Amino acid sequence: MGQNINMQAGHHTAKALAIDTFSNVRGGNSLFKALGHPLAANRAGQLAEELSQGSVALYDPFGHYQVFAELYDTGRWQVTAAYVQDAGDLNRRIHDRDVELITALSSRHEPDYLLIAAFDAQRLMTQIAHLVPAGTRIVSFDDLQLPDSMLTLPNRYLNPLNFATNFAFLRDAGGLHTRITLCNYWSGYGARQPELWLCLFDEHGTRLAEWRETQLVPAGTVSIDSKTVRARFDLDEFAGTLFIHAIGVAGHDVIKYALDTYGDSDTELSCTHDANSWPADYYAGLPAPEVGEQVVLWIQNSHPVTIPAGAVRLNIMGEDNIRPYESEIPPFATVALDVGALFPEARWPAQLEVIAGKYFVRPRYEVISQSTGRRIAHANVERVDLAPDPDLRQSARHLGKAYILPAPILPREHWETEFLPTPMARSQHELALTLICYDPEGQEVARRALGRLPRNGCPALSLDDVLGDIDNLPENGGHMELMYDLDQPDDLADGWLHALFRYRHRASGHVAESSFGAHIYNIPVTYKGEPQSYAGPPPGLSTRLFLRLGDLHQDTLCHLIYPCSDRWHPQSQTTLRLFNAKGESIAQRDVRIACGGSLFWRYSTMFGAEERKQAGSMAYIMVQDSICRLFGFHGLANSNQAFSLDHMFGF
Repeated sequence: MGQNINMQAGHHTAKALAIDTFSNVRGGNSLFKALGHPLAANRAGQLAEELSQGSVALYDPFGHYQVFAELYDTGRWQVTAAYVQDAGDLNRRIHDRDVELITALSSRHEPDYLLIAAFDAQRLMTQIAHLVPAGTRIVSFDDLQLPDSMLTLPNRYLNPLNFATNFAFLRDAGGLHTRITLCNYWSGYGARQPELWLCLFDEHGTRLAEWRETQLVPAGTVSIDSKTVRARFDLDEFAGTLFIHAIGVAGHDVIKYALDTYGDSDTELSCTHDANSWPADYYAGLPAPEVGEQVVLWIQNSHPVTIPAGAVRLNIMGEDNIRPYESEIPPFATVALDVGALFPEARWPAQLEVIAGKYFVRPRYEVISQSTGRRIAHANVERVDLAPDPDLRQSARHLGKAYILPAPILPREHWETEFLPTPMARSQHELALTLICYDPEGQEVARRALGRLPRNGCPALSLDDVLGDIDNLPENGGHMELMYDLDQPDDLADGWLHALFRYRHRASGHVAESSFGAHIYNIPVTYKGEPQSYAGPPPGLSTRLFLRLGDLHQDTLCHLIYPCSDRWHPQSQTTLRLFNAKGESIAQRDVRIACGGSLFWRYSTMFGAEERKQAGSMAYIMVQDSICRLFGFHGLANSNQAFSLDHMFGF
């Protein structure tokens, strides 16, 4: 049922934004970022208002006008004609008008304005100057451009490196705080003087502060703490969005960061990671609350356009029971949506999908409980372009285990684990999965075929139940791997396998959770872009993981997994390099992880007290390996009061 949901279901007709944000073939699109940038929004609104005062001819050579019309009010424009450059586009309609070739412009009545819907429009202006009536004013998207000081490549405006942007959740209210930690990894790709431009919006979308971080030292860290921001700008309590724009970057147009939430009390601690800067149609993996819990979905409007009432909707996974959020969400505003208010009957392990309409980036959710503490995590992009892959079964003979979804088994004496498979593509009617558990040396200790799991009935499984009385896992745990059961008679695999993993500390009851997807690991052949690489083409067979470290009173947890789809090097050659906040090397350790195995360790035991003191606050560790790709998890621990856990990111 759920896979056939109509975006116009029920009595709500709010439509998705007709913008192109991301393609799994072409990557991210920078046009919507350029038009929707906070600094461009005021000028774009003014342009839209000015053009409503007279007649307008549109020249749309690249199909960019539609995005502008989605983000700004063009409904009052008196459009007299619409023109294109490519004769193959004559079947298009723009602003409800049939198009003509630009050569027809000179035969028209004189419009007050000609809008060239393009950036870097000077060349286009030169080409058509002889066609423009004398009294017509020419305007273009160049009127909305950011200043050159905010551009990495000023001569190529829509180059993705000019719009290395992302959104973060920033809250400082009710004794709760947030901290964003990122690393200047761009210098490692040749960037000379990268900077950050930051803009903080409150829950209403009102700008609270703008500033720059200009002293980004090579390989150094940047920490943006809500307490510091609040004091610096003398702000009241807030819970909103921090817009981050990295300038002068190289190598990556993606801003990756760790987001820690903490409180005045040591019992408040959680973490997640970057928001993914490309808004999607759907998100999934949003858990329903258990009895005694509240689940809050944080919606951060990522555009300068109001989200209409009813445009954001939720649905219990696999059902056809869409329920809308009935309020408007202003531009760049942040809303805390109580999942239980929309679905009071929904209880874990039920999960929900979010019909987002490309209005916001990957949303965080927060689980609040008196007994298990407060934790934050994120939903994931639910793919609309996937179908089961009939070639995977045949190709698997070359790929070993093929797609692997690895996750830690933390020391069982202190933690218990629960996991929930999460359908993450609209075409996934069923999932056929197998679970395998391994000790740190890569030896299999348990295996369970999970059978065919229906879209609307994936069970939450306790690792205690799976392992039962098995006691041959050492005190430092091991890891588990979810993978497709290709012995099932139907083609159910598509390469987009996801699950949510929950870890409960047995002594304190505090819970952390993380969700993520499967990849092919550590084989020298490739299949549909796998094994992925941090830089360059696949296969990715090396590791560069960023491990942010906590405050001096906190310990840092790290769980490294060496997953392998087929046979690879018997042991990793992993180096743990400790750096201070200035990117200066302090110490290093060399460790070896067995192929198919794992390593659980703590900062306090891996590095000595004097080394940790020398590293100081805002220090970090680079996990590097030149012969294999590791998958890692990081977390913080406030003694036995609370802990956090999420998967690491690399670059």
